[in-house]
This record gives sequence, C-alpha cells and structure tokens, in this order.
Amino acid sequence: MSTSTVLYDHPGPRARVRNRVLSVVIGVALLALCWWIYHKFDQAGQWEGWLWKPFAESKTWTQFILPALGQTLLAAATGMVLSLAFGIVFAVGRLSDHWWLRVPSGVVVEFFRAVPLLLMIFFIFYGVPFLIQGPVSAFWSVVIGLTLYNGSVLAEAFRAGIRSLPGGQSEAAYAVGMRKNQVMRLILVPQAARAMLPVIVSQLVVLLKDTALGYIVAFPELLQRGVNDLAANYGNIVASAIVVAAIFIALNSVITMLAGWLDRHTRRRAFRAPKQTAAPGPGEAAVAEPQG
Repeated sequence: MSTSTVLYDHPGPRARVRNRVLSVVIGVALLALCWWIYHKFDQAGQWEGWLWKPFAESKTWTQFILPALGQTLLAAATGMVLSLAFGIVFAVGRLSDHWWLRVPSGVVVEFFRAVPLLLMIFFIFYGVPFLIQGPVSAFWSVVIGLTLYNGSVLAEAFRAGIRSLPGGQSEAAYAVGMRKNQVMRLILVPQAARAMLPVIVSQLVVLLKDTALGYIVAFPELLQRGVNDLAANYGNIVASAIVVAAIFIALNSVITMLAGWLDRHTRRRAFRAPKQTAAPGPGEAAVAEPQG
C-alpha cells in the first residue's frame, strides 16, 4: 500500500457534493473573468485584425520571436545546469563538519538570496567591468545572475532535503566503511534530489521566467525582442505580450511534464526488485569467486 493511499482520506457523499458545487462555482467565476477581460480588450480595440496580422508573417518569427526564444532557452539551460551544480556544492558546504567551510558557504548563500536578481544582473553588467578591466556580455551577466540567485535557493532546498532523510541511512553507510563524501555523493544527495524534486522544478520554472529580466542589459530574450522591439515596429504591445506569455506557459508546461516523467522513471528504478541469483540445483556445485 502506497503512502498516498494511507494518508488520503476518501471523501464521503456530502464532501463529494460539496466538491462538485465548488468546482462548478469556481469554473463559472473563471469563465466570467475571462469574458470580462475579453470584453474590456474588445472595447479598447485590441482584437482588431491589424494588431495580430504580424504574427501571420514569417519575418515576425524569423527576425524577432525565434531568435529571442533561442537566446532565452540557451540562457535558461546554462543557468539551470550551473544553478544545480552551485546548489549541490554549497548545500554540502553548509553541512560540512569544518567551520571554515560551513560558515563561508552560509554567508555566500544568504547574501545571494538577499540581493534582488535585477540588481545583481545590473551590477554584473555595469560594475564588474571596473573590477576585471574588461566587458561582461549581456548573456553572461544574465546567466551569472540567475546562477547565483537560483543556485542559493536550490542550496537551501538540497540542504533541507538532506536533513529530512532518516539518520539511520548515514549511520549504516558509515558502518560499512564509507567516507563522508561517499555518503553524500552516493546516498544522501540523490535521495534529497528526488525528495525535493517539486521544489527544484518550481525554482527552475522561476529561473526560466527570470531570463526576462535580461532586458535591463538589452539581452535579446523574449521580452526584449518579442514584446518591446516587436511592439515598437508594429504598435501591438498587448498582442505581443499575449503571444510571448503563451510561449512562456508552453515552455514551463514542458519543464513540468519532463519533471513528472523523471520522477516516475526514478521511482520505478528505485522500487524495482533486484534480480536474485538462483541457488545451485542438485548435483551442481556453487562457483566460488576467485580470492585476491
């Protein structure tokens, strides 16, 4: 019997009726809200054909949206990889037994969690060049800012996930002679990643959306090219914003579906029974492994 079955209390007849009524009421309220938004936009003339005509032209997609989408996905993918690595490293650092490693890791995580991401991107692009005596590209300004902020949040998520695991697992690993780095790398971190998968996915979705903050340094992502530049050429800012929002919703839905598939895949592998070696039959001698 699964944990969800044990913890879930099936609703009775009155609860089922109440749930249906609430579902109908909420559905009607959402439909009324959508109609009100549509009506207000219609009164303002935002559904007129000339505002949406540019999206039927190939140059709108080849010159504005698709290149911006590529830059957004590249920055998001790079930031995701670096943020996960940053989060794991500093989560392990905060759990270290050595104060000279634990304290600096905590300072770094708390500092970058507290600084607004927009300010961080702005400082990396405009401030760091004075320190390194060289320019920092808009792409790396966005990626580094996303890595520092989201990596710090993920570090706390990993640390909470590791601490939530039963202590007996670490004790059993130490009992068979494993070192602490082996315990972290082979036992605790993989389980914490599975346990904190919803939090990790939510933060990666936030990271993808936060690429839009790259407009502050003129990074050619979806908000900059798909809304600002496109509306400056065609005067359809509301239509452009709706199309770009739909693209972001589709991208986030894909990330959520991939995370769900990964969760199911890892659970199947975790609960798959290992194959047992058959015992030797009558007249068969057991093959002994050679001794070193």
